[in-house]
Amino acid sequence: MEYGIDPTERAARGHGSRAAARLEFDAPGCESRPRVSDVDTRVVRDDAGVHLELPGVKLTVLEGPDRGLEMTARRGMVRIGTASDNDLVLQDTAVSRRHAELRLRGDGAVLRDLGSTNGTRIDGVSVIEARVPPASLIRLGDTCVRLSPVDEPIVVPLSSADRFGKLLGTSAPMRQAFALLERAAPTEATILIEGETGTGKELAAEGVHDASPRSDGPFVAIDCGAVSPTLIESELFGHVRGAFTGAVGDRRGVFEEAHGGTLFLDEIGELPLELQPKLLRVLEKREIKRVGESRPRSIDVRVVAATNRDLAVEVNRGTFREDLFFRLAVVRVRLPPLRARAGDIPRLVAHFVARLRPGAPAPSPELVQALARKSWPGNVRQLRNAVERALALVAPADAPGSPAIAPAPGEAGLLAETLQLPLKEGLERWTAHFEQEYVKLALARHGSVSAAARAAGVNRRHIQRLMKRHGMRDGDSE
Repeated sequence: MEYGIDPTERAARGHGSRAAARLEFDAPGCESRPRVSDVDTRVVRDDAGVHLELPGVKLTVLEGPDRGLEMTARRGMVRIGTASDNDLVLQDTAVSRRHAELRLRGDGAVLRDLGSTNGTRIDGVSVIEARVPPASLIRLGDTCVRLSPVDEPIVVPLSSADRFGKLLGTSAPMRQAFALLERAAPTEATILIEGETGTGKELAAEGVHDASPRSDGPFVAIDCGAVSPTLIESELFGHVRGAFTGAVGDRRGVFEEAHGGTLFLDEIGELPLELQPKLLRVLEKREIKRVGESRPRSIDVRVVAATNRDLAVEVNRGTFREDLFFRLAVVRVRLPPLRARAGDIPRLVAHFVARLRPGAPAPSPELVQALARKSWPGNVRQLRNAVERALALVAPADAPGSPAIAPAPGEAGLLAETLQLPLKEGLERWTAHFEQEYVKLALARHGSVSAAARAAGVNRRHIQRLMKRHGMRDGDSE
């Protein structure tokens, strides 16, 4: 069994001393653990379409106020806590409102603590995230839950398509996300897209817009983390002349600009807490007030939000309003990280090569295998940047025997070339190369211009100027 963290690290993450101190189960009934044979995950195609069959599980409460309570999982995600919207609702006051979530997979399940007050334990070990097989014993607060296998599998719908908009993928996790997006796109439901930086959340939002009845209307995007907290209200709702210093004229916000279409609120988890009630009111009333204006203006906008944070955790921490979370998460779609869909890497590499250098030969199988073995913390955006870098640094495609793409040879070759140039020209070329590589890496690591600028110790305009100088775009993450 693999555990995500030890008790000392959990204590450092802010969990209560009670959770860090009690390392062993101390109640009868939690010592025994049945054995279970592994059940394979299967992709099934039948008259109802394509779906994924996961091993079925049952959760049984062995101890605590809900002792005897049982539930059989009906989908690939089970949320546990005291809030009424959980799948397993507990009455234990030592359990947080959104305490933990269980993601079911073919090799067992992944249990993740959602920043709970008293922590989560598996077989006596405190965890933040852990991969566990069925038949494990889980303690949350004063409640002990047993995870047991059942014969009936969990059926998860998959899309029969290998793309949604500009997103590509044949792996089960991507086709599961495609299935949700396909069903939600034609509706007016608000969608919350979750996923790590670089997984393609904006492309998913664009795909939703293009597949919706609003496709003829505008698609407007705003990065809530890239706007100063003092200006975000004006960016969202607009302002009138004289509303604040520098407001020399009336200005529409993004809600008005997206009237009749779709508004994409990227990095919604960065929205200041004091502004969240105003956004909630807009979503409920479908009207906005410009800063400095008293009369409301009606809007007709479909909202798609995205975040690389876990908003359920932020709700527990008190940094995100629970009612706004409910309003945004009418439909929740999680885009998997690239490491969870390594089988998609060959197609992605071929796609990037064809897009960046049309007509170039396909990359070698050895190279594709090497790329598939990497973890890619920056996800698809990082992979694209790696392909672009390799294409830029290898010999031209029409040179005899030169591959279309090969592992980057390092900086030695470029340095040798620049040393043959006049000092000024060589320095300019090396500096330009360094700037481009630095900005690419910063964007891949941090996910947005603002975050990259903070890490680099410069303002965001400086990063934007470098991106413009070198013909770079942010957010290209197929």
